[in-house]
Amino acid sequence: MHACLHVDEIVRFIACEIVSSRGLATAVALACCCQSFGDPALDALWETQGRLAPLLKTLPGDVWDECKRTVSARASYLVSFLNHLIRKCFRRLPTTLELARFRKYARRMRKFTEFGSLSSATPEVFLVLQHSSLNEPLFPNLKTLELVSTAAEFLPFILLFISTGTTEINITFNTRRLSPALLASTINTFSTRCPNLQHISLCCLPRAPMVTKAASELLLTINIRNTLLTFDVDSPLTEEARGVVHKLPDLGWLTVVTEKGTSLPSPMLPSLTGLTIIQRDHGRDWLEMFYGATFGKLKTINVVSEYEQIGNFLGEFERAALAVSVQNTPSNFVLYTICSWNPNFSSLLSFTQTKTLKIHFPCNNGCSSRVDDDAIINLARAMPKLETLQLGDTPCRRITAGVTTNGLMVLAHHCPNLSSLYIHFQAASLSAPPETFGMTPNAEPAVLRRDCALRSLTVGAIPIPEQSVLTVTATLVRIFPQIESIVYVDPGWEKVVNAIHSSRQIVDRSSKQHPLATGWSSLKDASSGAPVL
Repeated sequence: MHACLHVDEIVRFIACEIVSSRGLATAVALACCCQSFGDPALDALWETQGRLAPLLKTLPGDVWDECKRTVSARASYLVSFLNHLIRKCFRRLPTTLELARFRKYARRMRKFTEFGSLSSATPEVFLVLQHSSLNEPLFPNLKTLELVSTAAEFLPFILLFISTGTTEINITFNTRRLSPALLASTINTFSTRCPNLQHISLCCLPRAPMVTKAASELLLTINIRNTLLTFDVDSPLTEEARGVVHKLPDLGWLTVVTEKGTSLPSPMLPSLTGLTIIQRDHGRDWLEMFYGATFGKLKTINVVSEYEQIGNFLGEFERAALAVSVQNTPSNFVLYTICSWNPNFSSLLSFTQTKTLKIHFPCNNGCSSRVDDDAIINLARAMPKLETLQLGDTPCRRITAGVTTNGLMVLAHHCPNLSSLYIHFQAASLSAPPETFGMTPNAEPAVLRRDCALRSLTVGAIPIPEQSVLTVTATLVRIFPQIESIVYVDPGWEKVVNAIHSSRQIVDRSSKQHPLATGWSSLKDASSGAPVL
């Protein structure tokens, strides 16, 4: 064996590269071929896990017993990793040696992510694990814990996963039957179990005074150690905690929840890159926090309005942002409101560095979207760096206004990096004759770009006439040469997707013609009756 392979850092680097390139079989072979490669390869294989089932499968097969699909309430069972319809219950408790093998792999885990409220095992399985880990953490080297849609019955077992080495906790709770008292007790334990906690994200927390108190005490305790970099907790804070969190010099991400009567001091956060504001009252007092604030690196602004009236929010926000020159730095702006809305998008034109723009408002009792060519053209010219654009709810068939082919052309021309588009538009305008291409509403020529990056288009329930399928396909391919996927509800768009894929195959077979010219000419022939698709 070459001398360089005796260096542990080199072997670990090789193992990590193999795993990251999805060469799992190669990594397993590397772990089995030589004792020197064993630990580095196993560490790389087990470093990040997305389910608990693979770890539970390290226990011998005779520990589990296949059961019928209907299992008694007291039985503990494991959903098979290979077939989720086959359930296994404990035939016997694992022995000490078997648990030692289990821990051999558990200690290698650095990041654990589970989606679906730890559904790979029942609470009874966690009781067994809890009993076997009374003297030491179940995952002693875990750095990052991510749990999504965590149900109430699994709340007591969250502490099984964290240890003194855990630096990041991200949990989204399933609020159904969630006990505020038990949740507050769990949150209070985080700071003592994880003294080096740097990133904390707790979402979908219930509204309860004891939860507010627990979240505030968690913040104050971590602040004593001066390690906090992310505080993304959707719960109000006490006045003391609000005064502290707005002056953390190293804080990079902050979530602020405002309620009636909440006083918000002006933040002095020079390192802040992301700010989320959850508005739970009808007031605009929280906008005062921008006046006199220090936001030197702010890149992302997320606003969630849970109040039924939003009014001229964009105009008021623009005035607040101009007061501290925030409009020069953000690249991501997301606004979500629960009420129907017809905003004036001209207030956003000052944010010229924007890459992601999402303004979500529902279509209730008739389409509330009023996005037209003028709005989309103004945004495109003001925000040439746009990569993701969403205006309104999922496009619907009740559309009363919408962007036409001209607006889409200008958008593609001014925003070459645009990769995802989610707006109401008039599908009928895509059936216009190709001779009208290149003319904006002001009769100004718009040069079609061949490098527009758009790949994903959301059309929702916008209807499309069956006789216009090929013409619409040809128009889309010409405006957005890289388009690959369309998210639709109306079945007519399935034929458009199939036609786009067919045109891609034609383009791939031709290496002499430009992809745009090939795709357009092929589709043009198809629209006139030639059987090329």
